[in-house]
Amino acid sequence: MLSDYVVAVTLAEADVAQAEADKWIASGEELRRSAGWSCYCWLLGSRPDREFSESKLAGLLDTVERTIRDAPERAKSAMNNFLYTAAISYVPLHDKAVAAAEAVGPLEMKRDKKRSRTLHAAESIRKAVEKGDLGFKRKYVRC
Repeated sequence: MLSDYVVAVTLAEADVAQAEADKWIASGEELRRSAGWSCYCWLLGSRPDREFSESKLAGLLDTVERTIRDAPERAKSAMNNFLYTAAISYVPLHDKAVAAAEAVGPLEMKRDKKRSRTLHAAESIRKAVEKGDLGFKRKYVRC
């Protein structure tokens, strides 16, 4: 939880956030990967779309679509959240993010000593669009 919230939120407030998040995603370490994906969620949900490279984010969506099923559980959850956030908060890639979420489909997330949980980004995206949340941005990055 610390990696996805406190660490990712703190990084999201820094100018070097995207570069560091990229390193963490590439690290192969579960909590760092999770923090990197979560940082992108906080960034996309709070910064103007013009601050991002559309081609870079499209590449990240492709990475999620290709690798999410084999990712460790915490990283899988953060990657699923990235699909949702990219579709809702980064309007230029809404259609691509929706297509990626649909291709991924429902995911089972196993949790220690608790029942498994099903993640379904495409369904969450559909509900958010129906509520009129497309283009949502936070005023502040705080958990």
